[in-house]
Amino acid sequence: MSPSGVRKHIGQLLIAGFNGHHVPAELRTLAKEFGLGGVILFARNVDEPEQVAELAFEASRLVPDIPLWVSIDQEGGRVARLKKPFTEWPPMATLGRSGDVALAARFAKALASELKAVGVTLDYAPVLDVHTNPKNPVIGDRALAERAQTVAELGSAIVRTLQDEGIAACGKHFPGHGDTSTDSHHELPLVEHPPERLRETEFVPFRAAIDAGVATIMTAHVFVPSLDETRPATLSHRIVTDILRRELKYDGVILSDDLEMKAIANEYAVPAAAVMAIDAGCDGMLICSGAHDVQAAALEALIHAVEDERLPWSRVEDAMMRQQRAKERFLASTVSAKPLGGRQLRAAIGRDEHQAIAQEMARFL
Repeated sequence: MSPSGVRKHIGQLLIAGFNGHHVPAELRTLAKEFGLGGVILFARNVDEPEQVAELAFEASRLVPDIPLWVSIDQEGGRVARLKKPFTEWPPMATLGRSGDVALAARFAKALASELKAVGVTLDYAPVLDVHTNPKNPVIGDRALAERAQTVAELGSAIVRTLQDEGIAACGKHFPGHGDTSTDSHHELPLVEHPPERLRETEFVPFRAAIDAGVATIMTAHVFVPSLDETRPATLSHRIVTDILRRELKYDGVILSDDLEMKAIANEYAVPAAAVMAIDAGCDGMLICSGAHDVQAAALEALIHAVEDERLPWSRVEDAMMRQQRAKERFLASTVSAKPLGGRQLRAAIGRDEHQAIAQEMARFL
């Protein structure tokens, strides 16, 4: 593909949120004009299992010949978009307290089977942040543990199992959101550690996930002045490309966290942040609110940046290639798969053996 074809394909770099229980007309228009990399489902998109399965099937086919990611935050605990009759999982801190790698793998296998049943193909899990700050308002019990090595062992087991079962995993939030005292949904958190401490603690679980072949890694909207004195991690070439891509040798897909979160949006307009994130080395960006005019403006900004040569076309091509490679790995078998329904679907979710795993985890609450 040449730079002249950028308009029809630039949407491959966007994972879009939307409102409602069906694919809205505005999202169809966006996909038709620009292409689209994927969608992200929130509680506002979820009614009952059959509806989720139909929605995922419809969304995954919005672009001819290139399947979309159907993604979700299904961690367990307070970050779970799928509620009963799906299995409701305890927070991940329970796995850390158990110290049981086999239990983590059983959890991940059960989680993957329920996600597959409704057509989800990418789960933004596991959280690989090390919970070193008990006053952290946003991570807390979402983290697996307070020790980096425990997070690494359990996190890599979850990654391997999810992906062995056909669900692309996402390690988050690089370079580490565990020791922050503010919530990046509302403001930009500060991480004051020197590089040596980050390498000894925060990076350890990410290295393990990379060794486990994690399909995607999500950046953190945090400010780490010891690594970059001017830009938050998501927009930092030093953090995304020099450290994650080159130093840690990560060869998979790097995704931004939601560019509409105030940690970024308070300082940067979403279209400008989109250009900066891709230029920094992200291969995809999340824009989650469902404001399709904002999503379109971000894609237009990327097109203009390529045309003006502020964003190298080679960087866009590299991002698209990484996305394509991951999709070939995880989505090839889903293209012809019809959604489950009725009794077959209901039998696949909230099963007794899954409930038993959740109860076993809950002993460590």
